Amino acid sequence: MSGRGTKTSEKRFATYLEGLASVIGHADRKAPLRDYCVGLMACGGRKSVESMAAVTAPERTAAQHQSLLHFVGSGAWSDEKVLGKVREMVLPAIERQGPIEAWIIDDTGFPKQGRHSVGVARQYCGQLGKQDNCQVAVSLSIANHHASLPVAYRLYLPKEWTEDCDRRRKVGIPAEVGFRTKPEIALEQLRWACASGLPRGVVLMDAGYGNNSDLRTEITALGLTYVAGLLSSTTVWAPGTGPLPPKPWSGRGRPPKLMRRNRQHQPAAVKALAIGLPDKAWRTITWRQGTNEKLTSRFARVRVRAAHRDYWQTTRRLEEWLLIEWPKGEDQPTKYWLSTLPEDVAFRTLVETAKLRWRIERDYQELKQEVGLGHFEGRGWRGFHHHATMCIAAYGFLISERETIPPSGTRHARPILLDRIPADYRPRGFAAADPTSHSKFDRDDATAPRTWARPNAVEMSLLCDQVRPLDRSSFVTQ
Repeated sequence: MSGRGTKTSEKRFATYLEGLASVIGHADRKAPLRDYCVGLMACGGRKSVESMAAVTAPERTAAQHQSLLHFVGSGAWSDEKVLGKVREMVLPAIERQGPIEAWIIDDTGFPKQGRHSVGVARQYCGQLGKQDNCQVAVSLSIANHHASLPVAYRLYLPKEWTEDCDRRRKVGIPAEVGFRTKPEIALEQLRWACASGLPRGVVLMDAGYGNNSDLRTEITALGLTYVAGLLSSTTVWAPGTGPLPPKPWSGRGRPPKLMRRNRQHQPAAVKALAIGLPDKAWRTITWRQGTNEKLTSRFARVRVRAAHRDYWQTTRRLEEWLLIEWPKGEDQPTKYWLSTLPEDVAFRTLVETAKLRWRIERDYQELKQEVGLGHFEGRGWRGFHHHATMCIAAYGFLISERETIPPSGTRHARPILLDRIPADYRPRGFAAADPTSHSKFDRDDATAPRTWARPNAVEMSLLCDQVRPLDRSSFVTQ
């Protein structure tokens, strides 16, 4: 980027920070707000408070460390107000590329050592692909095919945390925060989004959420449509079938009202239904252009009725689309979705909508790689959410800058140049071959730091597709 472009971007960044500062309260928070955002955007390794202090104030690192630590760990500012301001400033840039198409529900895990960080427990961690000691946060993002932005973000607390008064007190969990399952947290975020008047989109979710029939029912009650991932064992009623009507009334007692089944009349698992479909049911569909080639696979769709506990229903559920993906070369189908999109929706539109969920994977990839979402080293509830809010704020600015970089731009745009880190600076736990104090948790394919040589000045990457094509990451699987 030219010097003129850098100055223009610096002005936009200053304006962006003024917007954030307008909702953060006391004027003394403006400087640490700026420095925290700059520290997150600066290229480097682990974005701990200590390393960000060295980047943003190399001549007074100790004092800066305390300032940033207080700002993120105990500052009495509102995450909701800051995220609202981010949304207000960034959403227009996203919508210039097209209307909002989706609301995406997901969660992300952060591997942790010890048991004292808020919410840490042995649970499934998506980053590691297994059960391990970690924290998990649930988020809601709004998206179109150009970009996406997290608009709600909350830490999931296992029961062992919500029911332990001593642990709650030590990490500052608010009294009003009780146990909620991850689908319940997601539903609260969806209700909030509806009440906030956000531009509506189709709710997208993987099987971790989509297999929850109560969540799907509540989404429909909100007036929203969805494309929900399913497990292969999920049961549905095949086309043209459904639960049996209530038993005929015998004339005695209350008339039967509940749907029923019998041994000969049972729903089928979606995998069995898919395998039994004729060859003519399958179509090869391309849903978008990837980095090197078009993304194409085989799909089938049929109209079905969800079967989960319908024997407690008084009427049959409405028909929905069952979408199935079975790539060539695979010995069985690989993905299943249930969708309340209209019956007349185009086949390709249904596939494209289901596949738009890849944007949340891109979100987490960039939030972790570029702005250090998983690098918070504090233990408290407030600090965990303040750090995430600042990461989303930094990410929001980078999203809004994407369209300002010309295709001929250099690999690294440089809207913010910082002083060189002092040569004698060494963070705590420093080792020459290991710049992070938790290196084993940084070696994940989804969030591995890039290894190209960095220039002397610390730079802010703009996450621009033309500048650095992140689509090539193996993390984005759809």
